[in-house]
Amino acid sequence: MGDLTHVKINFETSHLIFPTLIGIILGLLGLAIVIRDHKAILASGTYWRRIACSMDKFRFLGTIVLTVIYFSTMVPVGNLWPNTGLGFLLCSIPYVALTGLLFMHDRSLRPMIPVLIVAVLAPTIVWWLFTNLFFLTLP
Repeated sequence: MGDLTHVKINFETSHLIFPTLIGIILGLLGLAIVIRDHKAILASGTYWRRIACSMDKFRFLGTIVLTVIYFSTMVPVGNLWPNTGLGFLLCSIPYVALTGLLFMHDRSLRPMIPVLIVAVLAPTIVWWLFTNLFFLTLP
């Protein structure tokens, strides 16, 4: 009965809770899209040609590349300062900044200032909340 009042945290796997949850949610949403649009998806190649012609390839591929780099560098950077969440913080700031700049149409200095402010403040606030209020470790 005494074990009910003690919490044991496995720091080796505790950071995997949220990515697993997000992956499951995205998988379910993808499955819902496939179920809803299965006729259009399976109908012919014209559906995929129309999608490929109308999409913004630079932003689509840029987002994929930035996301792969973000997730592949977060753990190695985090291993430099274990259980501090600095891997998340130090990788999230450039990721948010570059993703914001990627989707901007006017990349002059004045519109870039709010994007850069958000890129610094948002990850810093999330890192502080998880570290100091929720006592959860980020990668």
